[in-house]
Amino acid sequence: MLRELTRGRRRDVALAVVAALIQIGGTTVVARHHEHARTLDVFGYLLLAAGPAALVVRRAQPVPVLMLAFATTLGYVLLGYPGGPIWAALIVAFGTALIAGHRIAAYGSLLAGYLGFLWLPTLVNDQPAPSAWAAVGLAAWLLVLLAASELIRNRRAVARARYEAARRLASEERLGIARDLHDVVAHSLSLINVQAGVALELMDQRPEQVRTALTAIKHASREALVDVQSVLDSLRRPGEEVPRAPAPSLRDVGELVRRAEATGLAVDMRAAPTTLPRGVDAAGYRIVQEALTNVMRHADASNVRVRIGAEEGDLVIEVEDDGAARPGGSGRQGSGIRGMTERAAALGGELTAGPGPGRGFAVRARLPLEPP
Repeated sequence: MLRELTRGRRRDVALAVVAALIQIGGTTVVARHHEHARTLDVFGYLLLAAGPAALVVRRAQPVPVLMLAFATTLGYVLLGYPGGPIWAALIVAFGTALIAGHRIAAYGSLLAGYLGFLWLPTLVNDQPAPSAWAAVGLAAWLLVLLAASELIRNRRAVARARYEAARRLASEERLGIARDLHDVVAHSLSLINVQAGVALELMDQRPEQVRTALTAIKHASREALVDVQSVLDSLRRPGEEVPRAPAPSLRDVGELVRRAEATGLAVDMRAAPTTLPRGVDAAGYRIVQEALTNVMRHADASNVRVRIGAEEGDLVIEVEDDGAARPGGSGRQGSGIRGMTERAAALGGELTAGPGPGRGFAVRARLPLEPP
């Protein structure tokens, strides 16, 4: 917000400088050819500079700036100073007031300007009455100025209305999503929490009832996943295609091995084919990916062994390398290990990572193939 205010103030100052150069500089040049007009003295220059100077605060005080520009310009004309581009500040002030929504003041200044600039010089300075062509020409010029200002005002109003509508729609969507997630997730998680507490209480006293609690947790978590997926599907824009790229799985581990071998590693991989749940399949792929990435980035290794297979109802993943141990421990405990551990824990499994039995580093994960 402060940056926008500073930028707007700089623009106003630049506009005021340009208006001053036009009014003062241009009028000074034109005054040399008006020998019968009043000599442009200090007071005349002050009148020419007052309007542009007021433009610095035109956004904060559009109506006072318009009144000041109108009064100084009219005073300059009535005092008989030479003509020239004396209207720059008044035009900008008029447009600013109209675009800002002060239409009564803008229209009033327009009517007062037409009558004042056209007839007051005749009444005050005994100048000849304006011709019909002068009256029609001034009216046409003022109508063009009015139409241009109204057009800019309407366009800004439409843009502002669209922006506010978009913000309102986004706010309503956020509130709706928050409400749906609260209704869906809070209920399911509350049920899971209660049943988990029951299972812990009955584990020693009534173990036969633990199965009932775990079954309720299973059903509640499954329903929660379905409901959350429906909420996420509602976020997809109308007509937006579903991503066609398949989710990575352990079937794609061969590509990971090829990438590792391209760096000079010798990879010994053995994977026993087995049917895997989608979540276990994706998590297993990410664990192998992160483990191989750690070997390539952090281990001074030449060989790595990868084993993937089923063992006692679990998917077992082992990644071991022969790299040199780093000073102060494994040297590879970081966000990667933490992320693999969280993936395994989310599926009810476990992951261990640390120095190997001889040298190097070993990652071992067990992911249940079936929920408890």
